[in-house]
Amino acid sequence: MNRRRFLTGSAALLAAPLAAEAQQGKVARVGFLFSQTVNAEAFEAFRKGLREVGWTDGQNLTLEVRSPEGDPGRLPALAAELVHLPVDVLVASATPASLAAKQATKTVPIVSVYTLDPVSVGLVASLARPGGNVTGLSALSLEYTGKMLELLGSAVPNVFRVAVLGDPENPSRSVYWRQLETSARIQRLALVRADVRRADEFDSVIAGIGGGQVAQGLLVMHQPLTAVPVHRNRIVRLAAEHRVPAVYGSREAVDDGDLIAFGPSLPAIYRRAATFVDRILKGAKPADLPIEQPTKFELVINLKTAKALGLTIPPSLLQRADQVIE
Repeated sequence: MNRRRFLTGSAALLAAPLAAEAQQGKVARVGFLFSQTVNAEAFEAFRKGLREVGWTDGQNLTLEVRSPEGDPGRLPALAAELVHLPVDVLVASATPASLAAKQATKTVPIVSVYTLDPVSVGLVASLARPGGNVTGLSALSLEYTGKMLELLGSAVPNVFRVAVLGDPENPSRSVYWRQLETSARIQRLALVRADVRRADEFDSVIAGIGGGQVAQGLLVMHQPLTAVPVHRNRIVRLAAEHRVPAVYGSREAVDDGDLIAFGPSLPAIYRRAATFVDRILKGAKPADLPIEQPTKFELVINLKTAKALGLTIPPSLLQRADQVIE
């Protein structure tokens, strides 16, 4: 993949600003900035969403995709590069890319996708009235993170310490951690930081958790570093190898073999992001488009993994699940 330009099945086309002009033969240009690496699942869902509302890459739309390839320090330069092309709309995936996009421009419309709390990190003034040039979708809520901890405690008997795997340099980390600490006190659980800044640290960190001495369970923060499919697969594999019961923030992890997942559908959120792009290209202002939050969270449990870990999931928890993989 060419990191400076990613056009699936399309030739490079000249940019043009809005849908009304596209109908006259011109082409809109949309930038897409990832926080870590290109997430093919998310990007394909977004492209599908665009097609559903009448925008096809290579016909009336050109997609410009940038990724820091695992080095978030490159995000400001990549965001500036997209702004200077220029693009008509800039889609930013997760908090680091969204913050870089906002720092790069106060005029280009930004659709922020999959941020934990866009108000707390300073992206928007409020969910109902974003103000400025940023709108989009918040994938998570503060209560959601505590629910993940509760589910893990319900599934794993005698758990008293939970390791929390995440990138300490992610801007949303402090928001995550405050909510987890509140929930942990209520549930009488201790939290252990399992910090990872790069994918090559997963092996040693998760191996250090195995055995039950450091922690009896693992909560994986849903961040760009852990959400990339190849990284997610690796975390799930390592957790199984070291017999660490884990809860993840997306159902795709359970499909990979994780024990429990609780969260919104990642593809559904990115498909929905396409409607924001459509409305902006047709003249809507980001300041007037409220930030959307997910309305449905799926609880999925993998009984195959539970059996491999020697766990018996309580019937009361199974009854709450939206899906049980047997």
